[in-house]
Amino acid sequence: MRINPYLNFAGQCREAFTLYQSVFGGELGMTAHKDTPSAQHVPADMQDKIMHAILRIGDAVIMGSDAPMATANDFAGTYIAVHLTTPEEADRAFAALKDGGTVEMDLAETFWARRFGMLRDRFGVKWMFNVDQPAP
Repeated sequence: MRINPYLNFAGQCREAFTLYQSVFGGELGMTAHKDTPSAQHVPADMQDKIMHAILRIGDAVIMGSDAPMATANDFAGTYIAVHLTTPEEADRAFAALKDGGTVEMDLAETFWARRFGMLRDRFGVKWMFNVDQPAP
């Protein structure tokens, strides 16, 4: 079994997923409503919006879309937890995602992690970063 986050945006899916690929790498695929067999049933203002996006990063997958019913990006109680290998990787990714966002807990060393931090990016998505302590 695999469980993957699916993020519904209020029109910023393309911009968000392009940023996420620039931060984490991976393979990005996006399909706009106008490029689907059901395009004729989609309102004109949704034609260029994303029907489905998928970002494959190693074994991880994040998916998303521009949902017509979404009036705001409300990811209030959910975080995407990112486990990175080195503090340098975490520092770089955290800095990129905090640009235009809100830091909830600055990235720092803790008693359980070489780096830990939490933020809400400029799209409203909440991220939790962790770099494990080395094994004893």
